Amino acid sequence: MRVFYGTIMVMGITSFYFLCFFAVMLIFYYCIPRKFQWGFLLLCSVSYCLFAGQWALILYPVVSVGVCYTGTGMLAATPAGEEKKRRRILAMTILVNVGILFVLKYVNFLINTVNGAAGLLGASGKLISGVDFLAPLGISFYTFSLLGYVIDVYYGLAEHQKNGLKLALYGLYFPNLISGPILKYREDAEQFFAPHAFDYRQVTRGLQRMVWGFFKKLVIAERLGILVNTVYGAYETYDGAYIWVATACYAFQLYTDFSGCMDIVLGMSESLGIVLPENFRTPFFSKSVAEYWRRWHITLGVWMKDYVFYPLLRSKLFTDLNKALKEKCGKKRGKQYVTFAAMFVLWFTVGVWHGGDWKFVIGSGLLHWCYIVLEELLAPGFAGLLAKLRLNAEGRLVTGFRILRTFFLVCIGDLFFRAASVRDAFLMLAGAVRHCNPEILWDGSLLALGLDGIEAAIVVFSLLLLWTVSLFQRKGSVRDGIAKRALPLRWVLWYALLFAVILLGCYGPGYSATEFIYQGF
Repeated sequence: MRVFYGTIMVMGITSFYFLCFFAVMLIFYYCIPRKFQWGFLLLCSVSYCLFAGQWALILYPVVSVGVCYTGTGMLAATPAGEEKKRRRILAMTILVNVGILFVLKYVNFLINTVNGAAGLLGASGKLISGVDFLAPLGISFYTFSLLGYVIDVYYGLAEHQKNGLKLALYGLYFPNLISGPILKYREDAEQFFAPHAFDYRQVTRGLQRMVWGFFKKLVIAERLGILVNTVYGAYETYDGAYIWVATACYAFQLYTDFSGCMDIVLGMSESLGIVLPENFRTPFFSKSVAEYWRRWHITLGVWMKDYVFYPLLRSKLFTDLNKALKEKCGKKRGKQYVTFAAMFVLWFTVGVWHGGDWKFVIGSGLLHWCYIVLEELLAPGFAGLLAKLRLNAEGRLVTGFRILRTFFLVCIGDLFFRAASVRDAFLMLAGAVRHCNPEILWDGSLLALGLDGIEAAIVVFSLLLLWTVSLFQRKGSVRDGIAKRALPLRWVLWYALLFAVILLGCYGPGYSATEFIYQGF
């Protein structure tokens, strides 16, 4: 499969060029008359799209915005009584946008699946040749944000935006194109168009969050990526504990990379007076996989529930299935089975959203569906076992066990997500359990995976700092807590973090920080 994404070159958000771009933009944003701020943001977003990669790729989001603008305009002009016509307009608008997404991102997935199935049936060679495409960055993010807007207009939850340029800003807002979050028009859009006065506290808080994001990305994620790439790039050489360590490191790399990007994007937006929805809430403290997904990539989960899961349960197919299963299995069990069936579609969609490959469908989708179904089915038995052992379900021992169990299950999914293919993932799992070599944890073998002692110490210390901050985040905003301290202490803390990024971050001449992992989705 080869689907190429427009790559960020000189304008990656961790680059010096981007920081200069943002600094100049921030100054002009608060200097121009406020009524022109949204237009200036649109100009900056278009400029970013043109200079960040292949300039022609901006045509795709522009077409999507145009289709959604036209579709919602037709919905607004069609009386509520003409339901069939409204449904056709909705279906065509969704079809065009999903069609663009499918052709650019998933056509090779379908081709490879057909070729693979034919191979299993004995066919030799490829039945269909793959195709090469350039797809714009963040195509899944802006497509889902726009589709949510169209569906909300159809159901009367949002009004048609009569100004096409304002809708273009909502769809093309450049920080959001990098790695999300997925927006809801009815909740987030109005602040893009509203005037924003300069607020020192708001701007500085945004910049503080950006520094924390740079710390996660440049100090932690980049270093962990070295170890992960070493093991996953030659998994035939490494087995046993090497694979478990690399997979755990990848879980932290993925989190610090993605949440670091979110901190930069949300901080950047906050300094502009725009509050975007949170995408993470200390996910590694989750006691179940279901809870983990309520804390991880929150906006994707909310979008999937609102526009996939609940509409499925309300559909005629599932209401009929619900009635049939209630009669056959009982009210409670029948409802549970219908929910599991809708969840299967939901998690398959989540997996496909992450990429056109079965490793994503399994690692980010169906495997987690299996986890959640089993958790729910086994919950009564687990509660009974705790009662027999006289253990408090909310006690530290049980809570710690459940957190570690959830982390382990998530790591298995991450292994599929990171492996080159499903086949490689299974081979790595086999290698992980085939050989027992815990001695590598203390005999120095891990220092041969690309990080020397000093680099490893930086990673360990940084992860401990991240863990400490996460503990405080569970009780409230860390930035609010720091803001209550004496001025000298505040300056010491924030400058210490800034210099940690400057002195310990992986960047500079001859070094190219890797793109954010979720940037291609």
